[in-house]
Amino acid sequence: MIDPGPDVPEHVRALQTVIDEAERALILLTHGHADHAEAATPLAAATGAEVWGPGEVSAVDHPLADGASVDTDAGRLVAVATPGHAREHLCFHWPERRALFAGDTLLGVGDTTWVAEYPGCVADYLDSLERLRGLALDVIYPAHGPPLSDPADALDRFEAHRRFRIRQVREVLLARPEADVEDVLDAVYGDSVSPRMRSAARRSLGALLEHARAVPD
Repeated sequence: MIDPGPDVPEHVRALQTVIDEAERALILLTHGHADHAEAATPLAAATGAEVWGPGEVSAVDHPLADGASVDTDAGRLVAVATPGHAREHLCFHWPERRALFAGDTLLGVGDTTWVAEYPGCVADYLDSLERLRGLALDVIYPAHGPPLSDPADALDRFEAHRRFRIRQVREVLLARPEADVEDVLDAVYGDSVSPRMRSAARRSLGALLEHARAVPD
Protein backbone atom coordinates (compact mmCIF):
# COMPACT_ATOMS: atom_id res chain seq x y z
CA MET A 1 0.00 0.00 0.00
CA ILE A 2 1.55 3.29 -1.13
CA ASP A 3 0.80 6.53 0.74
CA PRO A 4 -2.18 5.45 2.86
CA GLY A 5 -3.26 9.05 3.43
CA PRO A 6 -4.58 11.02 6.41
CA ASP A 7 -5.40 9.66 9.85
CA VAL A 8 -9.18 9.70 9.49
CA PRO A 9 -10.66 6.80 11.51
CA GLU A 10 -13.17 5.57 8.92
CA HIS A 11 -10.52 5.87 6.20
CA VAL A 12 -8.00 3.87 8.24
CA ARG A 13 -10.61 1.19 8.96
CA ALA A 14 -11.38 0.87 5.25
CA LEU A 15 -7.69 0.40 4.47
CA GLN A 16 -7.37 -2.11 7.29
CA THR A 17 -10.01 -4.35 5.73
CA VAL A 18 -7.85 -4.56 2.61
CA ILE A 19 -4.62 -5.26 4.47
CA ASP A 20 -6.29 -7.88 6.67
CA GLU A 21 -6.88 -9.99 3.57
CA ALA A 22 -3.17 -10.08 2.68
CA GLU A 23 -0.70 -12.75 3.76
CA ARG A 24 1.96 -10.04 4.10
CA ALA A 25 1.57 -6.29 3.81
CA LEU A 26 3.98 -3.39 3.46
CA ILE A 27 3.13 0.30 3.64
CA LEU A 28 5.31 2.44 1.38
CA LEU A 29 5.62 6.20 1.81
CA THR A 30 6.81 8.66 -0.81
CA HIS A 31 7.24 11.48 1.75
CA GLY A 32 6.08 12.66 5.12
CA HIS A 33 3.25 15.11 4.38
CA ALA A 34 0.16 14.36 6.45
CA ASP A 35 -2.14 13.70 3.49
CA HIS A 36 0.18 10.87 2.46
CA ALA A 37 1.76 9.49 5.61
CA GLU A 38 -0.40 10.27 8.63
CA ALA A 39 -2.41 7.03 8.44
CA ALA A 40 0.71 4.86 8.32
CA THR A 41 1.26 4.68 12.08
CA PRO A 42 -2.30 3.70 13.16
CA LEU A 43 -2.62 1.36 10.17
CA ALA A 44 0.66 -0.37 11.00
CA ALA A 45 -0.35 -0.67 14.65
CA ALA A 46 -3.69 -2.23 13.71
CA THR A 47 -2.35 -4.68 11.12
CA GLY A 48 1.30 -5.33 11.92
CA ALA A 49 2.36 -4.07 8.50
CA GLU A 50 5.86 -2.63 8.23
CA VAL A 51 6.29 0.96 7.04
CA TRP A 52 9.01 1.51 4.42
CA GLY A 53 10.07 4.83 2.94
CA PRO A 54 12.33 7.83 3.48
CA GLY A 55 14.33 7.55 6.68
CA GLU A 56 13.50 11.15 7.60
CA VAL A 57 9.81 10.32 8.06
CA SER A 58 8.99 9.41 11.65
CA ALA A 59 6.47 6.69 10.74
CA VAL A 60 9.07 4.73 8.75
CA ASP A 61 10.63 1.72 10.45
CA HIS A 62 12.47 0.42 7.36
CA PRO A 63 14.34 3.29 5.62
CA LEU A 64 14.77 3.04 1.86
CA ALA A 65 17.84 4.47 0.17
CA ASP A 66 17.87 5.64 -3.42
CA GLY A 67 17.90 2.57 -5.67
CA ALA A 68 16.65 0.17 -3.01
CA SER A 69 14.21 -2.47 -4.21
CA VAL A 70 10.98 -3.67 -2.63
CA ASP A 71 9.66 -7.05 -3.77
CA THR A 72 5.88 -7.33 -4.12
CA ASP A 73 3.54 -9.96 -5.55
CA ALA A 74 3.09 -7.70 -8.60
CA GLY A 75 6.78 -7.10 -9.26
CA ARG A 76 9.72 -5.15 -7.99
CA LEU A 77 9.46 -1.49 -6.95
CA VAL A 78 12.61 0.62 -7.00
CA ALA A 79 12.96 3.71 -4.83
CA VAL A 80 13.99 6.80 -6.81
CA ALA A 81 15.11 9.84 -4.84
CA THR A 82 13.17 12.82 -6.22
CA PRO A 83 13.55 15.79 -3.87
CA GLY A 84 11.77 19.05 -4.63
CA HIS A 85 8.21 18.78 -3.41
CA ALA A 86 9.76 17.56 -0.17
CA ARG A 87 13.42 17.12 0.64
CA GLU A 88 12.97 13.41 1.39
CA HIS A 89 10.62 12.61 -1.50
CA LEU A 90 10.79 9.20 -3.19
CA CYS A 91 9.06 7.89 -6.29
CA PHE A 92 8.66 4.17 -6.88
CA HIS A 93 9.58 2.79 -10.29
CA TRP A 94 7.77 -0.39 -11.38
CA PRO A 95 10.08 -1.66 -14.15
CA GLU A 96 7.98 -4.70 -15.09
CA ARG A 97 5.05 -2.45 -15.96
CA ARG A 98 7.11 0.53 -17.17
CA ALA A 99 5.23 2.55 -14.56
CA LEU A 100 6.01 5.08 -11.85
CA PHE A 101 4.26 5.86 -8.58
CA ALA A 102 5.07 9.56 -8.45
CA GLY A 103 3.81 10.76 -5.08
CA ASP A 104 3.54 14.53 -5.44
CA THR A 105 6.34 15.05 -7.96
CA LEU A 106 3.60 15.35 -10.57
CA LEU A 107 -0.17 15.64 -10.23
CA GLY A 108 -2.81 14.03 -12.41
CA VAL A 109 -4.24 17.39 -13.51
CA GLY A 110 -2.67 20.71 -14.38
CA ASP A 111 1.01 21.44 -14.83
CA THR A 112 2.32 22.35 -11.38
CA THR A 113 2.83 20.94 -7.92
CA TRP A 114 3.92 22.48 -4.62
CA VAL A 115 7.64 23.33 -4.62
CA ALA A 116 8.48 25.72 -1.79
CA GLU A 117 9.46 23.51 1.10
CA TYR A 118 13.15 24.33 1.67
CA PRO A 119 16.09 26.32 0.22
CA GLY A 120 17.23 24.76 -3.04
CA CYS A 121 13.95 22.96 -3.64
CA VAL A 122 13.42 24.42 -7.12
CA ALA A 123 16.81 23.23 -8.38
CA ASP A 124 16.19 19.84 -6.78
CA TYR A 125 12.78 19.62 -8.42
CA LEU A 126 14.12 20.33 -11.90
CA ASP A 127 16.87 17.75 -11.37
CA SER A 128 14.27 15.22 -10.26
CA LEU A 129 12.18 15.75 -13.40
CA GLU A 130 15.30 15.23 -15.48
CA ARG A 131 16.08 12.04 -13.61
CA LEU A 132 12.60 10.66 -14.29
CA ARG A 133 13.15 11.24 -18.00
CA GLY A 134 15.80 8.54 -17.83
CA LEU A 135 13.30 5.86 -16.80
CA ALA A 136 11.47 3.69 -19.30
CA LEU A 137 7.87 4.69 -18.59
CA ASP A 138 4.51 4.12 -20.24
CA VAL A 139 2.39 5.51 -17.39
CA ILE A 140 2.77 7.63 -14.27
CA TYR A 141 0.48 7.18 -11.28
CA PRO A 142 0.44 10.42 -9.25
CA ALA A 143 -0.89 10.40 -5.70
CA HIS A 144 -3.52 13.00 -6.65
CA GLY A 145 -5.57 12.73 -9.82
CA PRO A 146 -5.80 10.26 -12.69
CA PRO A 147 -2.91 8.38 -14.31
CA LEU A 148 -0.70 10.20 -16.79
CA SER A 149 -0.60 8.08 -19.94
CA ASP A 150 2.01 10.20 -21.73
CA PRO A 151 4.91 10.48 -19.27
CA ALA A 152 7.15 12.50 -21.58
CA ASP A 153 4.44 15.10 -22.16
CA ALA A 154 3.68 15.31 -18.44
CA LEU A 155 7.33 15.84 -17.54
CA ASP A 156 7.62 18.48 -20.27
CA ARG A 157 4.53 20.34 -19.01
CA PHE A 158 5.59 20.41 -15.38
CA GLU A 159 9.11 21.50 -16.27
CA ALA A 160 7.88 24.17 -18.70
CA HIS A 161 5.59 25.67 -16.06
CA ARG A 162 8.38 25.88 -13.49
CA ARG A 163 10.84 27.40 -15.96
CA PHE A 164 8.21 29.92 -17.09
CA ARG A 165 7.82 31.09 -13.50
CA ILE A 166 11.59 31.30 -13.12
CA ARG A 167 11.78 33.50 -16.22
CA GLN A 168 9.06 35.76 -14.83
CA VAL A 169 11.01 36.21 -11.60
CA ARG A 170 14.25 36.86 -13.49
CA GLU A 171 12.50 39.58 -15.52
CA VAL A 172 11.43 41.30 -12.31
CA LEU A 173 14.99 41.10 -10.96
CA LEU A 174 16.40 42.45 -14.20
CA ALA A 175 14.30 45.57 -13.80
CA ARG A 176 14.56 45.73 -10.00
CA PRO A 177 17.60 43.82 -8.68
CA GLU A 178 16.64 44.49 -5.06
CA ALA A 179 13.05 43.30 -5.45
CA ASP A 180 11.67 41.27 -2.56
CA VAL A 181 9.03 38.57 -2.62
CA GLU A 182 6.16 41.06 -2.28
CA ASP A 183 7.43 42.95 -5.31
CA VAL A 184 7.64 39.71 -7.28
CA LEU A 185 4.19 38.64 -6.14
CA ASP A 186 2.66 41.90 -7.35
CA ALA A 187 4.52 41.78 -10.66
CA VAL A 188 3.75 38.14 -11.46
CA TYR A 189 0.21 37.78 -10.15
CA GLY A 190 -1.09 41.30 -9.56
CA ASP A 191 -4.65 41.09 -8.22
CA SER A 192 -5.34 37.65 -9.69
CA VAL A 193 -4.49 35.77 -6.47
CA SER A 194 -7.31 35.47 -3.94
CA PRO A 195 -6.54 36.47 -0.34
CA ARG A 196 -6.91 32.80 0.63
CA MET A 197 -4.15 31.75 -1.78
CA ARG A 198 -1.83 34.72 -1.31
CA SER A 199 0.26 33.11 1.42
CA ALA A 200 0.87 29.98 -0.68
CA ALA A 201 1.70 32.10 -3.74
CA ARG A 202 4.14 34.13 -1.65
CA ARG A 203 5.95 31.00 -0.47
CA SER A 204 6.09 29.55 -3.96
CA LEU A 205 7.48 32.75 -5.44
CA GLY A 206 9.90 33.05 -2.53
CA ALA A 207 11.40 29.70 -3.52
CA LEU A 208 11.61 30.85 -7.15
CA LEU A 209 13.25 34.12 -6.06
CA GLU A 210 15.83 32.20 -4.03
CA HIS A 211 16.52 29.95 -7.05
CA ALA A 212 16.82 32.86 -9.49
CA ARG A 213 19.39 34.56 -7.28
CA ALA A 214 21.34 31.37 -6.49
CA VAL A 215 21.44 29.77 -9.95
CA PRO A 216 22.88 31.71 -12.92
CA ASP A 217 20.61 32.11 -15.94
